[in-house]
Amino acid sequence: MTVAARHRVDTAAAAAVDQAHAALVEEVPAADVGPHLGTVGEGQRVVTHRFACERAGYTGWHWAVTVTRASRQRRVTVDEVVLLPGEDAITAPDWVPYRDRIQPGDLSPGDLLPVADDDPRLVPTYSFGDDPLDADDKAQIRTVAKDLGLGRVRTMSPEGRAGTAERWLANNAGPDAPLARSAPESCHSCGFLVRLAGPLADRFGVCANGDANDDGKVVAFDHGCGAHSEVRLAKKHRARPLPEHVFDTLTLDELELF
Repeated sequence: MTVAARHRVDTAAAAAVDQAHAALVEEVPAADVGPHLGTVGEGQRVVTHRFACERAGYTGWHWAVTVTRASRQRRVTVDEVVLLPGEDAITAPDWVPYRDRIQPGDLSPGDLLPVADDDPRLVPTYSFGDDPLDADDKAQIRTVAKDLGLGRVRTMSPEGRAGTAERWLANNAGPDAPLARSAPESCHSCGFLVRLAGPLADRFGVCANGDANDDGKVVAFDHGCGAHSEVRLAKKHRARPLPEHVFDTLTLDELELF
């Protein structure tokens, strides 16, 4: 019998293999229970017996039956029976909230993706602050924003702008994209770059070249591609001019002579 001693293993509890097995087969079919794999000391007079799991689909899992005994008592009692994964067990991936699983392009027509009231990427239009707003305050803000002609109750916070800039710089329209690294010029000097307005206008624009890969997309000033407005081909890359046309002066009568 193999003993994994995380704590000092109680002798009486460790010897209760048959009792642990009997408690296990009361909970699960006997066909699902394999051989005894060993014991683990969980604490003072607390021991867990491990049994192989033979249930289909649970390769690498094991049954764990925890037993204990009271001080100065030889009688062992069963605490719990559970099924646990081992190192080689197939387990479900960590649960990710639905909101965090959504990726760009996942939304379909009619889908709604509400933004939390305390989203750090947004702040009230009229001021900056992190304090959450209750329903009455938000109603007042909407009224003030409407009266001032601001049009929007909230706008992006410095944190939201920084996150956006990092995301745009890291994608395929950033300066480190393979297309940009091999480009002869950057987007900053391209005639097809449409300027943005607002706090991100100093680093990003929109490509308006219908022949470029990024047409209609936000691009960093340091991005670039081979469709730059000022790109010119070197002489060796230009197509060779066609020779002058040759006029056929032979007539059908002359051809017959041959």
